[in-house]
Amino acid sequence: MTSDSHSNHFSTNASVPVKLVRCPNCAGDSVYAASNPYRPFCSAYCKNSDFVAWANEDFRVPEKPSTDIEE
Repeated sequence: MTSDSHSNHFSTNASVPVKLVRCPNCAGDSVYAASNPYRPFCSAYCKNSDFVAWANEDFRVPEKPSTDIEE
């Protein structure tokens, strides 16, 4: 197995593959395994930063403009 063919996986134990994913906050590498309590985030900072943005309602779906004409 070469590192090029499985560049998004690494293993701390030969029998347990660990997947690397992109952190939703900083876009850095994040270990997606039970060993990372912040998964899918890479750190407590990124997890908390995302939570603060959610709590501040920064993640909103844009409202469609009304097509009804009110008189």
